[in-house]
Amino acid sequence: MKKIWGFLNAAHLAPTALVTAVSFLLAMKISSFDSALFIALGVFLGQLIVGWSNDLHDYDDDRRHDRREKPLIAGTIERAHLQKLLWMVTPVAFGVNLFGPLEIKGGAIYLFGVGCGVAYNFYFKYTALSPLPYALAFAALPACIVISDHRSPPAWLMLAGALLGMAAHFANGLKDLEEDRASGFAGLPTRVGEFASRTSCAVLLIAATLVLHAQRSNYPILAVGILGGISTIFAPRRILFKILMLAALADVFLLVQSI
Repeated sequence: MKKIWGFLNAAHLAPTALVTAVSFLLAMKISSFDSALFIALGVFLGQLIVGWSNDLHDYDDDRRHDRREKPLIAGTIERAHLQKLLWMVTPVAFGVNLFGPLEIKGGAIYLFGVGCGVAYNFYFKYTALSPLPYALAFAALPACIVISDHRSPPAWLMLAGALLGMAAHFANGLKDLEEDRASGFAGLPTRVGEFASRTSCAVLLIAATLVLHAQRSNYPILAVGILGGISTIFAPRRILFKILMLAALADVFLLVQSI
């Protein structure tokens, strides 16, 4: 059981669970319970690929900074086992997404989002374009589900997803700002610094909430999104990403009601 939790935590369990839950809720709006579960499974497998490839790629850097919260560094799981599991899960993820309820087109769009996450791990985290994979991947998630229902995803839906994705990037980047700078991870949060990153996170989160609110008014959720955005300017770094996830859940409620 300890190793199972280690493998799950190596996939960055909290954001993986959030993205999977969001996909299930969105799928339930346009599909049956069984199909929604299958879509969520495909999304979950895709998130495993992104999270595991990240921890494998960052292994030496995580060891340098003694990030004991990482299962590979804590010794909960072994690097070779995680690599083997990643190679096993990848073809399954492709099969479930391409030949399941998302169908070829929707599955390909979701896998494009997974590819964006992997590209971030290996390339974009070192560049000023680091928010781009987050924007594309978070826009692809709701788009692939709508497309599986043989509808065209509205522009506001993809815009809201892209804004939330970039907000998540800045919130996540703040967590290890000094360590990333020392390691040469010159993504945009590292380049612009803490205040600009916090401000960007707040503006992006509030903008996403306003886009969704414009489609379906919900003033309590609107208030949560705005307050959550403002709080990212002042909140301690250790809880910043948690605040973002809570505000994102509120935004997802708006999103589900708007489809």
